[in-house]
Amino acid sequence: MAKTNFSYEKRQRELEKKKKADEKAKRKLEAKSTPGEAGETVEQDDDTEAAAPEAQNPA
Repeated sequence: MAKTNFSYEKRQRELEKKKKADEKAKRKLEAKSTPGEAGETVEQDDDTEAAAPEAQNPA
């Protein structure tokens, strides 16, 4: 029976991790360059939370 080439398998895992990290970094960079999509959603959520306590306590 042939021996398993652990070095090859390890290298493939490392390449896959690097590829995923690069894709994640690219997504983060794109999100920073286009803050309209993600930024507006967060701001809207913050505004609704801030407005809710005022509506509950009108005094």
